[in-house]
Amino acid sequence: MNEIANYIAVDTIEAAAETLAAGPVTVLAGGTDLMLQTEAGARTYAATLMNIRRVAELRGVRLEEGALTIGALTTVTDLLNDATIQAHCPILAETADQFGSPQIRNMASIGGNICNASPAGDLLVPLIALGAEVELVSKPDGRLHSRRAPLEEFVTGPGTSALGDAEMLTFIHIPLADGAAGAFRKFGPRPALEIAMAAVAVTGRIEAGKFTNMRVAFGAVAPTPVRGKNVEAALEGKPATEETIAAALDCVDADISPIDDVRASAWYRRHLTRVLTQEILADVFQV
Repeated sequence: MNEIANYIAVDTIEAAAETLAAGPVTVLAGGTDLMLQTEAGARTYAATLMNIRRVAELRGVRLEEGALTIGALTTVTDLLNDATIQAHCPILAETADQFGSPQIRNMASIGGNICNASPAGDLLVPLIALGAEVELVSKPDGRLHSRRAPLEEFVTGPGTSALGDAEMLTFIHIPLADGAAGAFRKFGPRPALEIAMAAVAVTGRIEAGKFTNMRVAFGAVAPTPVRGKNVEAALEGKPATEETIAAALDCVDADISPIDDVRASAWYRRHLTRVLTQEILADVFQV
């Protein structure tokens, strides 16, 4: 671990963007991944460490014009307890309840979990199923610039993302669909404090007896969390029956590319992904 020459605590988005523009900078939010990774030698600190936890506008949940906006500093505990999340996006509260321990949930932020870009990142899976977008800011020329990107395109590989060196993730935007249901499931060797061997999120609804607006996402079974586009196609517009579900499960293998590692074999991850997908479709959609 290299030495930190400068420590800066900012309290506005603009000040954070200015500091990033002067770079190189390591951004500290909750630190639950950053500190472990640097101590293990997996990454190093830049000369400047910038603490953004005082940027109050980056924490909280807002409902505006049919969409949810979540600040990047919103903690996992916030997601678990927030009334707006519980009312309009309960799949995120359900995911938060399966995330780490109470101590970790109190510190870990949604933005940090996204930017860590783990293939098994818990929050990434339901957010992709929800069609979330990330908002990124920078200040390269003295003016504040903002851009949005679909979350499913933001994570580019294990631990890598489309975040620029001088950019910071500020908000997550989630479109809300009337009448949509959904659920998140993950499996590990322990019921808590465990990285998932496989994770699945499904959202959508049944309309006139048919699956509608179905979105499926998988975690820990590819280099990045991925959309289950083949599974979606096998469900969309089809009768909400056991036969349709069985056909969709046959498409799971086409959407994932798991590996053998110390936590599970590729075969077992494929099996788990099918089982978790079937559980959600049968339990949530009452098929």
